[in-house]
Amino acid sequence: MLLNYLLKENGLRILVIEDEVKIAGAISQKLKAEGFVVDIAPDGGTGEEYAMVNEYDAIILDIMLPVQDGWKVCSNLRNQNVLVPILMLTALDDVSDKIKGLNGGADDYLPKPFHFGELIARIRSLIRRNSSVRSTQMERFGITLDFNLRKAYRGQKEIVLTSKEYSLLELFMMNPDKILSRQFISEHLWDMNFDPQSNVIDSFVKFLRQKIDKGFDKPLIQTVRGSGYLFSDKER
Repeated sequence: MLLNYLLKENGLRILVIEDEVKIAGAISQKLKAEGFVVDIAPDGGTGEEYAMVNEYDAIILDIMLPVQDGWKVCSNLRNQNVLVPILMLTALDDVSDKIKGLNGGADDYLPKPFHFGELIARIRSLIRRNSSVRSTQMERFGITLDFNLRKAYRGQKEIVLTSKEYSLLELFMMNPDKILSRQFISEHLWDMNFDPQSNVIDSFVKFLRQKIDKGFDKPLIQTVRGSGYLFSDKER
């Protein structure tokens, strides 16, 4: 039975629907090195099922797949109002195939062989476009994230963060003034094998809070008892 998971660049969830094990593994490895959480589906049917029950920030979708091809997967998802950005990946390099994919609801198209740097750049672009975060930086409540350098600042002070702490801070900054439950956070930043009942999330929030609030009068990460965590400059 599939678990119901949810997500949003860097430490955000990507679904890779690719039947070639080596290619899927290589893509997954590169994405994880950039801080993304990655799920892999080995065929079109499984990929469609994953995308229907989970929320992803982007889908990398091969066209030539067993069970059902990428065009069918893309069309079915759009017909079910699944609007996650889709990057179609294929060995086919024909204009008519590209047009077919884009007309079927895909957001972008990348032929094989490809450079992993370009793949990562296109995925980031799709996620920012979808989330309306289009610049290379984001600022909330005096904290700035530099997406290119993967650095965080509060005022002029750099905040040194681990990859997961950076991802957690980005998630908070993309959801300002909203209470994020522990389940929401786990679904955004950890894969399907993560136990949401563990205290890992609380530990990461604690470490992040210490780093971004140290030396400042106004705390930005608040605990909302029984509900989760709130990133805000307003006191509840």
